[in-house]
Amino acid sequence: MRRRLGSGAFATVWLAYDEQLDSPVAVKVLAENWADDGQVHRRFLEEGRYLRRVESPYVVPVYDAGELPDGRPYLVMAYADQGTLAARYDPSAPGGGTPPTPGQSLAVLRQVGAGLQALHDRGVLHRDVKPANVLFRTVEGSGGVQVRAMLGDLGLGKALDASSRLTMIAGTPSYVAPEQAQAESPDARADQYSLGALAYLLLSGRPAFRFTSLQQAADPAPPEPLPGHPEAVDAVLRRALARDPDDRWPDVTTFVEAVGSAVEQSLGPVDDGPTLPWLPLDPDVTHAGAGPTSSAGRGATSDERSPVGERAPVGGRAARSASDERASRPRSWPYAAAALVLGAAAAGGSFVVARDLASESVPDLAVVTDSSGTLEAQVPGEWTAVTGVDGWRAPQDDTEYAALSVGTARDWTAEASTGHGVFLALMPGSDLPDRMPGHPECDTSAAPYSEGGSQPSRTVVHSGCPGGVTVERVVQVAADRLLWVQVRSPDTATANRVLDSVTTRGI
Repeated sequence: MRRRLGSGAFATVWLAYDEQLDSPVAVKVLAENWADDGQVHRRFLEEGRYLRRVESPYVVPVYDAGELPDGRPYLVMAYADQGTLAARYDPSAPGGGTPPTPGQSLAVLRQVGAGLQALHDRGVLHRDVKPANVLFRTVEGSGGVQVRAMLGDLGLGKALDASSRLTMIAGTPSYVAPEQAQAESPDARADQYSLGALAYLLLSGRPAFRFTSLQQAADPAPPEPLPGHPEAVDAVLRRALARDPDDRWPDVTTFVEAVGSAVEQSLGPVDDGPTLPWLPLDPDVTHAGAGPTSSAGRGATSDERSPVGERAPVGGRAARSASDERASRPRSWPYAAAALVLGAAAAGGSFVVARDLASESVPDLAVVTDSSGTLEAQVPGEWTAVTGVDGWRAPQDDTEYAALSVGTARDWTAEASTGHGVFLALMPGSDLPDRMPGHPECDTSAAPYSEGGSQPSRTVVHSGCPGGVTVERVVQVAADRLLWVQVRSPDTATANRVLDSVTTRGI
């Protein structure tokens, strides 16, 4: 194993090198704390079976599947070395923030549409088509190296012949079809709706909807007219986004062809070409590097622990984690409460400030936990200079809850501090706050973004801060519990890695 690429609600994805394929691969491993859940175990394996059914260059291929010694299943998949479409719209990501040209937009739409149609032809619904599940991969072609769009992550996938029995509400609010958000029986037209929302983003540079909950998605108002394109293009997308599935296009292929025809009629022929010439997001992260030498032996691990080592990897948004599916529900959360919490963390409060926090260290990284083992995160090693692990008393009810604070200096939470660290704390609450803590010391504050699912959350990113970047996140980790996360880091990439590693246990 080379390193951890990321994690989601149920699994962690690792970069590895397959000597048989002589190629880097992505290994998706079920999270340790879901290993004994039979339903999750079956759902994980279903993703591999669905992907194996489809032979399309525009669907992430599965090369192998198996189980670790502890019984957790894993899937060996193609490594998408060029990141996701979601990251392309993130101005803080290297190579991101530059919307694709009309030709590139059509190329992505056509490739993703081909992959989605291939799934439908094999009787599989995706049910979570969104920018984060559009992956980019470099491939060797007759014209040299090309970048290909692929549809991945069928964690919500379902066989079409079983969809009539589907009752689970799932999906990403701004991209899910209304009938799916209402737990009705979706069919391929639900995926077409999601692809329509994706096409709107590709062609306009902004989302068709900004829903913060599945309740909003269940009864959507029509989107604003598609900016930057004539009415004919808008009409094509509006049909795909029709509230009634019967009013949509007959299938994905017909929809994609109609989009291409309408765009080219208004703009003239656009050269989408065989490639998607965007720069890599981060060459240090996306390039796997050379394969292991023969002396390393098969299965040699990198400087980060492998999931097949003595202990399964910790961190990531595995199971009870701090992100993945996020959504907002209104609740007042006074700024005073945030200040109280930060004050406790900065001054010590109920924390024990110590230098020998029990943690698992790997080169340049440390896994840190609170004293109860409820909260966990993976942070740069220098962030453990000052630590607090013994919990805190929430201002809402003065009850003691699990908390964890680690940082480079005692005052890392102070407004003017250039220190870095992470603060995690559980607190009472049955709904997400409708306000988030402000940071006037930072130059820019992005609009809050929310996503739903089993653990809704709301996040705000502040940039141009004294120490670099400050991120505030609140996650609904249980019916009556919220998890508050604050990260101060030198850059967005570091903040994202820490956020992805946050895990809660026993909740």
